[in-house]
Amino acid sequence: MFLLLFTLSRTTLSSNSPSITADQRALLALKSHITHDPHNLLATNWSTSISVCNWIGVTCGSKHHRVTVLDLSSMDLTGTIPSQLENLSFLVLLRIRHNSFHGSLPIELTSLHRLKYLSAGNNSFSGEIPSWFGYFPKLRGLSLYMNNFSGVIPSTFGNLSKLKILLLYNNNLKGQIPKFILLDMRQIEYMSSSSNY
Repeated sequence: MFLLLFTLSRTTLSSNSPSITADQRALLALKSHITHDPHNLLATNWSTSISVCNWIGVTCGSKHHRVTVLDLSSMDLTGTIPSQLENLSFLVLLRIRHNSFHGSLPIELTSLHRLKYLSAGNNSFSGEIPSWFGYFPKLRGLSLYMNNFSGVIPSTFGNLSKLKILLLYNNNLKGQIPKFILLDMRQIEYMSSSSNY
């Protein structure tokens, strides 16, 4: 009986290991893109000696033990977002608001098909709002407020049939509010695009 249990536990661990390793590698890539961590939150806690599910800001699902939530809100972090985050394939919520992330968001994030909430407000992201934001089939909340985004609201936002919250205020956007937001996105419960152009 002991031998059977030991064999089963080894099989379970080995089957979970590649997934956890993929999640761990993705998060370590993010850590390497952090140039300033004034409170040493990631520097001291995000370690290979600790299970990734116990890392600060990380929540894992109870069924698959994969990363489902990454919440780095208000940690005063500075850095960029690496493409390797695409490997967090079970991610449902990505919250990086109230930091100093800059640059652009990588297109590889479109691999996150389970993503329901993306909160990147109050950072220093720049450039146009990526049109590929319109290809998150389950997205319910998108917060991009208080950044340096420019250009217009992408027409692909019309594909976001489940979106309920859209926060775009305090950017450098221009043009008109697209008609599709008023006509096709009737599921929207709250939207703010003030303090733009």
